[in-house]
Amino acid sequence: MNPDLFLTQTLRSHARGDSIARILAAALDAVEPGEAVRRYLSIDNGTLSLAGNSMEVKGKVYVLGVGKAAAAMTLAGVDLLGPRLHAGLVVTKHKPEKPIPGVEIIEGGHPIPDERSLDAGKRVAEFVGSLVRDDLLICLISGGGSALVVSPVENVSLEDMQSMTASLLECGARIDEINILRRQLDKLKGGGLAQMAAPARVVSLILSDVVGNSLETIASGPTAPDPTTAEDALAVLERYKLVKRTPPSIVKALKQRKKTPENDKNLYSRIQNIIIGNNLTAAQAALKQAEDEGFHPYLLRTDLQEEACDAARDLCIQLRWAWKMGDPAPRPACIVAGGETTVTLQGNGRGGRNTELALASVSELADFPDVMLVTLASDGEDGDTDSAGAVVTGDTWRQGIALDMNATEFLNRNDSYSYFDRLDDLLRPGPTGTNVNDLTFLFTF
Repeated sequence: MNPDLFLTQTLRSHARGDSIARILAAALDAVEPGEAVRRYLSIDNGTLSLAGNSMEVKGKVYVLGVGKAAAAMTLAGVDLLGPRLHAGLVVTKHKPEKPIPGVEIIEGGHPIPDERSLDAGKRVAEFVGSLVRDDLLICLISGGGSALVVSPVENVSLEDMQSMTASLLECGARIDEINILRRQLDKLKGGGLAQMAAPARVVSLILSDVVGNSLETIASGPTAPDPTTAEDALAVLERYKLVKRTPPSIVKALKQRKKTPENDKNLYSRIQNIIIGNNLTAAQAALKQAEDEGFHPYLLRTDLQEEACDAARDLCIQLRWAWKMGDPAPRPACIVAGGETTVTLQGNGRGGRNTELALASVSELADFPDVMLVTLASDGEDGDTDSAGAVVTGDTWRQGIALDMNATEFLNRNDSYSYFDRLDDLLRPGPTGTNVNDLTFLFTF
């Protein structure tokens, strides 16, 4: 990543702005999808090696990429496999500018699945359905796959899935909770893809975008066994009081669905799932760069999952304490927290969870000297916007007031994008081609 892509009005004018931009870029460079694949996949004299283990492949080799990082992951895989590759298919959010030799590339909808997602589901099923026992399917999976590829169970329509997904996102449900429902209602998820590919051998190289790296949650676990049941899915709807707002076909399908059977041990003996990059990878790279830039680095946590406003309050308390007491790191400090917060929509503004967290921090840091909070969505896209996050300092509140903007009023209508857009303090690096959750940076000077 070019660090200049991260420069906002505040970072351009700040004495440490260039250093901070380099720290943000280093975080994303560490989880560049192609390099992550190359660390785990190689071929030498015709022998395939995955995660250091040699593998004899008698049949054909297929590659299936699904997710926001699928194109970059697949390009690396194709380069490494060379003539061993028989065929490839990629489903992603943004088609790359250049085609990938020997690979079909299609787009799906995200964060709400659409007709393209449905078509993608049919194409994926066709792609893996003809594999035989001696074949090898290399799946390159990354975040976003749950929406990009859909294949609803019988009597559940795409419109039903769209309505349910929108309701869950609006009410602030966590991604792991949303994906419990997706696994129960989609034939490709919760190990469904692995079942369709059987009896072929399947290896999945996975770039994690979920807290805890649970295999069944990343892209809803197309090659991972599902530990949850239809009863668990109904419990999510009940928890958020969504049963009456959910399409009747979905509630009926869940109630009629038998308890998830024991996972087929014979099937999963031929499946290998490998995490090749995650939020911690990015956070550690950022901290290393921060140390090189003269900051005292500290990893605070990588398990943020609370409401964005609550996370903002807690992180700002930590930031103010760090400035006053030098704990957990003395000034100048770079303290990093990772994870994925949620937003319960109350208004009709525009924004995402990263800019929401930043906006909620404005009043918390008002007039507090020599601190900065920066939020960053690793995929470069916060919600349905073209921003990846925002920059907040002790001066942000005053700058907003000077433009007749009250941060609290903007927060009440979930309009974080508009607030930081007028301040020119939105991060706009563009789609990064990777996806490993979000990072929040706390700086003291």
